[in-house]
Amino acid sequence: MERALSAPSKLFLCGEYAVLWGGVARVLAVGPRAQALVRARDDRTVEVLTDAERLRGLCTPLGVRWDGEVTEAVRFAARAVDVVYRAHGRESLGLSLALAPSAHAPSGAKLGKGTSARTAVLAVEAAAAVLGVQPSLPLALLAHAEAQAGRGSGADVVACHVGGLVRYRRWPVERVASSERPLPVAVRDAGPVDVVRTGLGARFLCYAFAGHSAGTPQLIAEAEATLDGAARAAFVTESDVLGEALEEALRTGRFAAIREACEGLQRLLASLGKVQTPALERILALARGLGSTGKVSGAGGGDGCLLLSEDEGARGRLLASLAARGIHAEAVELSPGVRIETRADPLLTGWLAG
Repeated sequence: MERALSAPSKLFLCGEYAVLWGGVARVLAVGPRAQALVRARDDRTVEVLTDAERLRGLCTPLGVRWDGEVTEAVRFAARAVDVVYRAHGRESLGLSLALAPSAHAPSGAKLGKGTSARTAVLAVEAAAAVLGVQPSLPLALLAHAEAQAGRGSGADVVACHVGGLVRYRRWPVERVASSERPLPVAVRDAGPVDVVRTGLGARFLCYAFAGHSAGTPQLIAEAEATLDGAARAAFVTESDVLGEALEEALRTGRFAAIREACEGLQRLLASLGKVQTPALERILALARGLGSTGKVSGAGGGDGCLLLSEDEGARGRLLASLAARGIHAEAVELSPGVRIETRADPLLTGWLAG
């Protein structure tokens, strides 16, 4: 059995911190897509191959016993494959999984578009296809959370899995992680993932990178230390109201309303302190000056901004202005979720043949 898969990147539209505290996130699946190739084996060996490393181990009903250290380069993929074998829970054969390299900024920095989430989705979907394990989305949420010590909301995982523009409320992954019941039972007891496909087609978007990547777990920890329960509840309420306004504005196509909602959401994020940096503010000021709008996408402290323009001409002028100032920016379009591909990436085919 052999299967080629691809999954998109992600960008937060709104609700980045609110979703951690019970609010709603709206997240976009966007390009570029990345591919994976999985092949069933006739022994118990499990392989994960990337451009940086080849990790090998042995599958068991309790997961995968890796032969060596699981490094940062393969951490999310290794955890994802392990979770699927744990969910399968029976003696089985192994697999070989190859994952294509991710796109980076010209400087070599990560762009902040959900590489780890996409990797978890691809690795879970690939291993689940070989082992016949379902449902795959909760397992991807669990794997991604375990790989980063429980931090994060899982919204990026959901976007990469489902595709398009989704509305998501946090799934209780900690309930599954702490359960003493068999993994499939714990997943079932946690209930379905609360995700809605909005069906909206957001247009004239671009993403501008601030020049360096952010440490999301640290920023989350600082935000949670700053706000007490009442302050978090107020933050969630305002985020949800503004998020609903932005979704409705996108639905009706009224750019003035889109701008108003985006500016409100950005002010709310900036109130958290370290989310907004001088580089991010520079990008947003430039967008405003050219008649576009935008906000920090993600935890902030680095990474980049999602920028929205009224039409193609305005987006083109914004991209040209950003490029003239040496800021890496790219037009983005909505993309489908994880899917089977009819042709495998020749690079990955070569890795599995090697």
